[in-house]
Amino acid sequence: MITGRFKTTFLASFLSAFLTVIAFSGAQASSGEGEEFNASEVILHHVMDDHIWHFFDGHYGTLYLPVIVYSGEHGLEIFSSANFYDDHHNVVSYSHYVLDHGHIQLADDPKAFVLDVSITKTVLMLFINAGFLLFIFLAVSKAYKAGAKKAPKGIQSLFEPIILFIRDDIAKPNIGAHYEKFLPFLLTLFFFILFGNLLGLLPGAANLTGNIAVTLVLALFTFVITNVSGNKHYWKHIFWTPGVPLPLKFIIVPVEILGIFTKPFSLTVRLFVAITAGHIVMLALISLVFIFHSYYVGIGSTIIVLFINLIELLVAAIQAYVFTMFSALYIGLATEDHH
Repeated sequence: MITGRFKTTFLASFLSAFLTVIAFSGAQASSGEGEEFNASEVILHHVMDDHIWHFFDGHYGTLYLPVIVYSGEHGLEIFSSANFYDDHHNVVSYSHYVLDHGHIQLADDPKAFVLDVSITKTVLMLFINAGFLLFIFLAVSKAYKAGAKKAPKGIQSLFEPIILFIRDDIAKPNIGAHYEKFLPFLLTLFFFILFGNLLGLLPGAANLTGNIAVTLVLALFTFVITNVSGNKHYWKHIFWTPGVPLPLKFIIVPVEILGIFTKPFSLTVRLFVAITAGHIVMLALISLVFIFHSYYVGIGSTIIVLFINLIELLVAAIQAYVFTMFSALYIGLATEDHH
């Protein structure tokens, strides 16, 4: 028998898949009636970062984001990315700068250094994700303070089992006695990735956790915390592995040193590939509607996208768990007591 929660999840996924098809259909309209639909170009536009944010086709469906650039010749300038487009949405230069395939450069000297710290759609999505995270857990914290001895209810009852799971099944087993020191980081890491994954499935949303720069920064946090917290036994094991014959140390030690850097690399690539691949698959299936111009293909693609969307909800939670679990494991290996 289908439970009420499953019905809610199924209906939410169906609505998300339907709205994704509607929002994605703007790509066909924007390409022009006489132009051939370019699926790869449209998919990359949705997956990659940009200085504008398309929600659907049309002037009122585009959010033009602030551009913040600095060059040695012209100094600091701040303006809207709308200035890079004319009335027909063709790219034009503005104030010495031009937007070329998502990159801002000087119009008269493309090779000159330009520092671009603009609020792109990925950066804005990061702010939205962080704000959502703060809003949720400030409310949970307030509920705990208001009724410390009462049974949890509402939003508090939803997140308390997840928090206890991360504490009891991720932090304690992998880190050991010192887990409380690293628990705030692990909780922040897990929920930041989880919310980023889920928000990225919404129609028109930016691909936050599918951006390799974001996953790299998250992995660097784990890298820094792991190696700063590492005890003398951790570093001794890396630079002079005990119990290994001397000739083999010259082979093992370089491998151990290399392992310090392969761990954050694997964290970066795993999350980036898993999330981006899911988005590409769904967008590719939706593209079939505009390639074949068939109602039957459209119905079939929508049904498949619906079930892939359900799977992506599971993948969103799994990837947050895997990233957090491996981070806890690496920290535990660096801080464990010598036996």
